[in-house]
Amino acid sequence: MSFQNLSIFQKTYELILWIYPAVNKFPKTQRFVLGQQIENTVLDLLKLIIQANAERSKLPHLRQASVELDKLRIIIRLAKDLKFLSIKQYGFATKNINEIGKMLGGWIKSCN
Repeated sequence: MSFQNLSIFQKTYELILWIYPAVNKFPKTQRFVLGQQIENTVLDLLKLIIQANAERSKLPHLRQASVELDKLRIIIRLAKDLKFLSIKQYGFATKNINEIGKMLGGWIKSCN
């Protein structure tokens, strides 16, 4: 199966497309600090999903993807608490992160 057909890949890719413009609206001083952390973490998550799909031994990559997703949750919450993201933006991001988390959890379960 091609990774483009994976719904978790699609959902994560859509989140990335939403995150970049949102981070661009952060205060200039934070765009290259907290904003860069958010961008790097979500990109790392996508790379791990692609890698897990390509490898025979998926579990190590999926577990690392789960860690990246947890990091993303915390950094997004921090951005909201610092008022770089609105409550509405935070709600959108967490809804998508939770959906990705459910998909990831299901994939991990199917590998065990």
